Amino acid sequence: MYILAVNLFGSLADIMSRAYGPALAISGMIGTLMALFVIQDKPYKVLGLFVTRKFKRAEHNHKYAILIPARNEETVIGNLINSIKKQDYPQDLITIFVVADNCTDNTAQIAREKGAICYEHHNPDERTKGFALKYLFEQIQRDYGITSFEGYFIFDSDNLLKKDYISRMNDSFDAGEKIITSYRATKNFSENWIASTYALHWLRSIRTRHRARSFLHLATNIQGTGFLFASEIVKDGWKYTSLTEDRALTADCVVEGYEISYNDEAIFYDEQPVSLKVALRQRLRWSKGHLQAFAESGWGLFKNIFIDTHTQRYDDDKWYNYTWRTIRHRFMSFDTFAQLLPKNIINIFRWIIVYLILYPFFCSQFGLDNIRILYNSTWLAHAITHIFGDITVSLPAGAETYVLTILIEIWVRIYYRIGLYFFKTLEAVYLFIIENKRMPKISIWKKILYCFTWPTFDIIGRYTQYVALFKKVEWKPIPHKSEITIDDISQD
Repeated sequence: MYILAVNLFGSLADIMSRAYGPALAISGMIGTLMALFVIQDKPYKVLGLFVTRKFKRAEHNHKYAILIPARNEETVIGNLINSIKKQDYPQDLITIFVVADNCTDNTAQIAREKGAICYEHHNPDERTKGFALKYLFEQIQRDYGITSFEGYFIFDSDNLLKKDYISRMNDSFDAGEKIITSYRATKNFSENWIASTYALHWLRSIRTRHRARSFLHLATNIQGTGFLFASEIVKDGWKYTSLTEDRALTADCVVEGYEISYNDEAIFYDEQPVSLKVALRQRLRWSKGHLQAFAESGWGLFKNIFIDTHTQRYDDDKWYNYTWRTIRHRFMSFDTFAQLLPKNIINIFRWIIVYLILYPFFCSQFGLDNIRILYNSTWLAHAITHIFGDITVSLPAGAETYVLTILIEIWVRIYYRIGLYFFKTLEAVYLFIIENKRMPKISIWKKILYCFTWPTFDIIGRYTQYVALFKKVEWKPIPHKSEITIDDISQD
């Protein structure tokens, strides 16, 4: 039996070791392609440090509808509506719509008492935020007509708006922008480390995504709440009902040729989860929605990179004007496709197939000869190799080498992630410094703690993507309990 097992292992090792070379070459080509999809990220990060797009004060005030999908939000929805009522924008140009989505509390009653128009949606089979918005747009079309409003804001019930929020967003809209997102601050930043990771994530998005893309008149991405879009985008109704309707909206708008802008002066406040269980549930939903959005919209974006059927050619167009517009549209499609591409999943499969399956068989056939087990891919690796020199391993061919190679590859990956973890803490330091003026007052000790807990946000995101690939995920509401008002924030 033992001899049979040895022979079977030898035959399998021979087959797998032959496949290792071609697989390594294919993996290298995929890695090169993956690098092309992130090549623009570093320039965005540098540019976002220094500039953002500025908008002149609007010459005209436009008519807006504010949409608030709410499920059992009686604790917070009144505070949001109050902050809307306190805007310095003309109230006769603002209409507040609430959709009480499968509510079992007093959300609808409170919304009406505060002056909002409230529709109640009861359908347990339609439980995503996207379905609630779809229903709300159907009611608006029936009772008012979608195009009776020039633009639509979407907010979550826990949001609060700074007094000039709508005025600043109107500046962008009046400048001709069709989709605009805004500055997302956190009203419970220092409540605990979980809330702080979310808060830093939104600030990172602002600095590394929104500012540069908006400055360059490209397309940034919508992130769930705190955005405005022209009624022409939903003239045929709302069709985004997946787990992450914001990603689908972003992708579709880019396919249609819209740029997505950002207004750095329009500030709203958002409540973040403080429970690890709730955070994991939300991140799993985000990850599943990310995969769904890629499956639904990825091909359209990819096709647009090469075949542009949406950029209009005008009668008096100079050739260079049209050429510039189509290049910009193609690049926006490339950029948005790159953001949707599930790079973590592609990379983990590359690692498993090439380095965890095939490479150990290859080593069992040919052995290891002075193989380095520390790669200088992080500052930690540089530091250790500088102190101790290269650490190498040599092993003879055999089944034992197969097992040891697997352990070495796992160690190398863990070691790389440890180095990356400490590098990521510097990202939090950068955010605390650069966004200090717009952050709430936080003690230095909490800031130090939050710098070290910040990398867990990306770690959770990576592993929830792996799980989401195989797990069925349902939309569940995120509980909001903060009773902070816009007046409380203004006094700080």
